[in-house]
Amino acid sequence: MNPTLLTQRVTSGDGKVIRRIASLMAFEAITLAIAATLHLSGHVHGRSQPFNPDRAGIAEAIIGIALAAGAIAMARAPSKARTIGLVLNGLATVGFLNGLTMTARGGDLPDIAYHLVVLPVLIASFVVLLRAKDVAKAEGESGGDAQAGGSP
Repeated sequence: MNPTLLTQRVTSGDGKVIRRIASLMAFEAITLAIAATLHLSGHVHGRSQPFNPDRAGIAEAIIGIALAAGAIAMARAPSKARTIGLVLNGLATVGFLNGLTMTARGGDLPDIAYHLVVLPVLIASFVVLLRAKDVAKAEGESGGDAQAGGSP
């Protein structure tokens, strides 16, 4: 693996990348709404403590609302989209790590699988946003043409 690959920044198409991450965040929010509904309606019980379906449902609802609001904010404020995405993907990652620790010790297999599937997606989204340039800065550096890929 090329060691500079992780440190180099994406230079073209950052706006598209950020819009795709915003769409992914919206999708994640929908999955969290479903998970929260299942937990809060009593359809998911877990095996033992420390897993608590009510607390899990509330946490999933909060993370889902935050990701949905972030996706909307990213679409409405492209100049702040990268920062919004980084903050909310970071918070969601921390929430999922906490949820995974609780679920692994007392939750059911589908819950554990859900956390294990979504957690890498959140981390990957964070890394992609970290490597992307701010849309406003990218447009300023290339004279408004983000596809130019070079300095003016």
